[in-house]
Amino acid sequence: MTQHIRALILILFLASTIPVAAAFGQELTPSSGAPEAAIATAPLVASEPRVDKGDTAWILTSSALVLMMTIPGLFLFYGGLVRSKNVLGTIMQSFVVVALISIQWVLWGYTLAFGPDIGGWIGTFAWVGLNGVGTTPNPDYAATIPHQAFMVFQMMFAIITPALITGAVAERAKFGTFIVFVLLWATFVYDPLAHWVWGKGWMGAMGALDFAGGTVVHISSGFSALAAAYFLGRRVGYGYETMTPHNLPFTVLGASLLWVGWFGFNAGSALAADGLATVAFVTTNTAAAAAALAWMFTEWFTHGKPTALGAASGAVAGLVSITPAAGFVGPLSAIIIGAVGGMLCYKACNLKARLGYDDSLDVVGVHGIGGTWGALATGLFASKAINPAGNDGLFYGNPAQLGVQAITVVATIAFALIMTFIILSILKATMGLRVSEEEERMGLDLTQHNERGYA
Repeated sequence: MTQHIRALILILFLASTIPVAAAFGQELTPSSGAPEAAIATAPLVASEPRVDKGDTAWILTSSALVLMMTIPGLFLFYGGLVRSKNVLGTIMQSFVVVALISIQWVLWGYTLAFGPDIGGWIGTFAWVGLNGVGTTPNPDYAATIPHQAFMVFQMMFAIITPALITGAVAERAKFGTFIVFVLLWATFVYDPLAHWVWGKGWMGAMGALDFAGGTVVHISSGFSALAAAYFLGRRVGYGYETMTPHNLPFTVLGASLLWVGWFGFNAGSALAADGLATVAFVTTNTAAAAAALAWMFTEWFTHGKPTALGAASGAVAGLVSITPAAGFVGPLSAIIIGAVGGMLCYKACNLKARLGYDDSLDVVGVHGIGGTWGALATGLFASKAINPAGNDGLFYGNPAQLGVQAITVVATIAFALIMTFIILSILKATMGLRVSEEEERMGLDLTQHNERGYA
C-alpha cells in the first residue's frame, strides 16, 4: 500500500509541472502524456532556415569541382585538340572566361538569373553587386546552405557554359571580340535561360525537368556554337590540310578531369549531402561509363580500331546526356541514356563534314546533340520514385512530361540561335570576328598573345 501511495504522489507531482513547463516554452507532444489543454497553451515557434555544415561543405566542394572542369579540365581537353601554334590561345580563352564571368556574375549576372522574378522572364536588379545575398539561407533555393554558397555554385555553371562555345571557333577568333562576346552572351542568353529553368521562370513553372543543366548549359552552348561556327566560317585549309590534334594525352587528361568534376556538377545540384546527391553521383558515373564504351565500340566497328580520343569523347557525351536527368532516374535508365548518347554524339560529330560547317572541337555534336537527347530522355525515364520533387516520364505513365521537355528543348534552341546570331551580327559589323588569314596561319599564340606554347 505504501508503494502505491508513493507512486500516486509522484504522478500528481509530475502532472503539476505541466503548466510550468508550458509557461517556460517547453515543447509538449501527445506522447509525453500532457493534457490537450496544456499542449494548446505551448507557444508556437516558427522554424527558420538553418545552415547545415555538412550540406555547406558539400556545396563548396562541388563548386570547386565544377571550377576544375573549366580550369584545367576544359582547357586541357580543348588545348590538346588544336594545333601546337594555337595551344596557348585556346587555353587562354577558358582561363579568361573564369575571370570575366566571376565579375559579371557578382555585379549583375546572378540577380538577372536568380533575383526576384519579373513575369517569369528575368530577375530584377534587387541583388546587383550581391546586395542582400549574404550567409543566411534563401529558402526559395536552398534552405540549409548560405545564400552566397548557392550563388557561387551557380557561378561555376555560368563560367563553363560560354567556355564550351570556344571549341567551335578554335584557332581563328579574335581575342578582343571574344571577350565582348562572352560578356554579352552570358548576359543576354545564359542569364535569362537560367532564370527560366531554375530561377522561378516560365519553364520551371511549366514543369520542365533539368536537374543540372541539359538545357541551360549544354543545349544553349551547343547551338550557340553552331551559330558561331557559321558566322566565323571554316579555318584556313579546312578540308584539305592536316589539322590533327597536337597533344592527345592533354585531351584524355582533360576528359578525365571533366569526368571527376562532373560529380560536383550533377551530384552537387542536389544542394545537400543527402540521398538525392548519391543518386545523381551514381547515375553520372554510370552514364559516362556506358557512353565511353558505346562510342568506342561504335568507332571500332565502323573504322576497325578504337581510339583514345573516341573513348574520351564518349565519356564526355555520356556526362552531357545524363546531366538533365541525373537526379530523376535510376542506374539502369542511366545506362540506356549514356549508351544512346554515346552513339548519337558519335554519329553527329561525323555529320559535320557532310553538312560543311567547321565546328573545330565538336561542341555541336557532343553538347548540342547530347544535351537535346538528355533533356528528352528525362521525359522518358524520370520517376517520382527516384525524386518525389520531380515527375514521372513517359515510361512511368506520364506522356505529358515528354511534351513539356520537347517544348523546353525547342524554345532553348530557338532562343540560343536567335540571340547568338544577333550578338555576332553586331560584333561582326563593329569589331570583326576572326583574325586575318596571315595571322591564322602564324597561329593565335603569336598573333594574339605574343608568345609560344613550346620553345
